[in-house]
Amino acid sequence: MKRIIVVAGLFAVSLGAFAQAQKPKVNFPEYIFTTVKENPVTSVKNQKSSGTCWAYSTISFVESEVIRLNGITDTAKFPDFSEFFVVSHSYSDRADKYVMLDGNLTFAAGSEADDVLDVIRDYGIVPNAEMTGMNYGTDLPKQAELDAVLKAYIGAVAKNPNRTLTTAWKRGFQAILDEYLGEYPETFSVDGKKYTPESYRDALGFNPDDYVTLTSFTHHPFYTWFPLEVCDNWRWDEVYNVPIDELMEILENALNNGYTAAWGADVSEPGFTRDGLAILADVEATNAGSDQAHWVGYAEAKDAKKAPKNGSKTNNVVEKEVSQEQRQADFLNKTMTDDHGMHIYGIAKDQWGGKYYLVKNSWGETGKYKGIWYASEKFVKGQTLDIMIHKSALPEGFAEKHPNINK
Repeated sequence: MKRIIVVAGLFAVSLGAFAQAQKPKVNFPEYIFTTVKENPVTSVKNQKSSGTCWAYSTISFVESEVIRLNGITDTAKFPDFSEFFVVSHSYSDRADKYVMLDGNLTFAAGSEADDVLDVIRDYGIVPNAEMTGMNYGTDLPKQAELDAVLKAYIGAVAKNPNRTLTTAWKRGFQAILDEYLGEYPETFSVDGKKYTPESYRDALGFNPDDYVTLTSFTHHPFYTWFPLEVCDNWRWDEVYNVPIDELMEILENALNNGYTAAWGADVSEPGFTRDGLAILADVEATNAGSDQAHWVGYAEAKDAKKAPKNGSKTNNVVEKEVSQEQRQADFLNKTMTDDHGMHIYGIAKDQWGGKYYLVKNSWGETGKYKGIWYASEKFVKGQTLDIMIHKSALPEGFAEKHPNINK
């Protein structure tokens, strides 16, 4: 996924305070959320300064799956798997492909959910305590230097200055990963039992082939597989295409039956806040009134008295309508992009009866809800790139009706 926080920060520096003042804002009312359905998740983590939301969100999803598959009810026994075991293997595999393609491949920290399954399938999984990834002097991820070093190194190799590749380049690349992120543990013990990464995966009962990633776009036929055309999908993993209303029904069925979902989404909308809200706000309709209100929101405008106050009996936030056609247009014109990976694990409602999804983020225990976001139904419907679920979370009869989903 793209490192949207860093990009936003660079944008602010380059354009200055004036540009920030011109950015549309929404003055949200005070929401009161009630949980309708909540499935088990592990604690909120912090990816800090790293473009690894894809790893954090999908590992969180895998942790919830292991909890479900093994019937774990004691939170003290909830798993904590290593994100950077996955990240390191992903970087190593991507280096191979980057060189094979003469550098004609995106090479960065970002990736997508299926990459995590590919790593687990090929290399296994390890507890976080065995490989924290913090081997370079900070308590939380700070990877700009690592990313730059790896990109420079592999860029030089891909140019093939000797006109034939040496036998040393891969060892050198792996040595960089090992120094920054730590070496892969060959064996380790959990609860007194000795494992390899592969045997630990198998002991957990986690099978990467039991999962499906779903999307919804019309430039490919529905009920077929295709590689989603985003740069972070560097492995060219395929997703299964369904109509958007059906995708939402599948997500609802999964959550209501005890499953969770890894979620890839565009979070560039002004209604995605740093304080735990993800609402597909129509800024103009919501901030109807003066031109000043259009740009800075009711709170700073002369007609601020129209803004809803705490305890308001109505919700003045108008959300955009979502259609299959609009989603397709947004994807093709690049206003819907592959921004961020998160973990959907439940359903909630606000005091006016609006539906929301409980979303675990990986920015630490930040915001009003301590690292949890409330994403409105329309936001999820409009901004979803893809979701990953266990195949048994599909509605009854779906696989029989569409057998090619079990490729």
